[in-house]
Amino acid sequence: MRLPHYFDLQKNFSMRDISSKYHTLRSAKAAATLLVSRSTIKAIKSGDVPKADPLGVAKIAGIQAAKSTSLLIPYCHQVPLDYVDIDISLERNSITVMSEVKAIWKTGVEMEALVAVSAAALTLYDMLKIIDDRMEIISARLLEKKGGKSSMRETGKGLRAAVLVLSDSASKKKRKDLSGKLLVKKLRELQLKVTHYEIMPDDRTAIVKRLEELSDRHKVDLIMTTGGTGVSRRDTTPEAAIDVIERRLEGVEEAIRAFGQARISTAMLSRGIAGIRGKTLIITLPGSPGGVVDGIHAVFPAVLHAFAMMQGGGHEGATRVKLSTK
Repeated sequence: MRLPHYFDLQKNFSMRDISSKYHTLRSAKAAATLLVSRSTIKAIKSGDVPKADPLGVAKIAGIQAAKSTSLLIPYCHQVPLDYVDIDISLERNSITVMSEVKAIWKTGVEMEALVAVSAAALTLYDMLKIIDDRMEIISARLLEKKGGKSSMRETGKGLRAAVLVLSDSASKKKRKDLSGKLLVKKLRELQLKVTHYEIMPDDRTAIVKRLEELSDRHKVDLIMTTGGTGVSRRDTTPEAAIDVIERRLEGVEEAIRAFGQARISTAMLSRGIAGIRGKTLIITLPGSPGGVVDGIHAVFPAVLHAFAMMQGGGHEGATRVKLSTK
């Protein structure tokens, strides 16, 4: 069997890129179990342990370890933790260490929770080994993980989408459309069925007419446009969208601009609009491929929650509403 060459392995030594993720509240709970003798439990309860208070020291060790996870586990990102709690319970012949960790960040904190209980259990082992040489750490397990995209159950399956590319030059075939095709690809990856893909010039009247047709006659669930959201005279997509939209979704607009602004300073110049006409969600994105990618990352899958709500689901029950096809 041929072993991989050292320099071949070097190609895989890189952290996962999470720059495209957005901040959400993340939390995790973990537990570790340490088997000990009954006499050890008795000694802890009576305060008769040679190395001071093992429970207090173990709690501090767990908190410190959680904050140092990225220094211990090579591929873990540095996470600014907002909360760490360590709870230790004494059973008949075992000790259970529980951790809870929270952070508002781009990546989960399950490793921080696991490292916390592992360090706390090892600290207990170190402080109690003088009176119990038969101890055994039998488990360190993740109990719960919340936050991020993995906790959102909405998908685009069963939804119909339309993509409009709004560009004078692309409509005259003076340049190839990259943004629209990328948008189609991203929506299909989200399990939406793209039923319309069209390239149109920057004409406000024509854009209004097509948005109305797609919403009222074709009844697509989602219309996403790319292009025409800037500040040139021909950039009239926002005005056309305002003519059509019945209810604005300012939060979606703010999320797209804020996400883009954190990555490129000129994102503040985008005048993108989002809102609802009937039961159709309309979102206008910038004309660049980068603006399309940032817009998708900024609002999906969270924006899919809107479709369940429009079909009668509340904030708590929306994830349980089945999205029907038209």
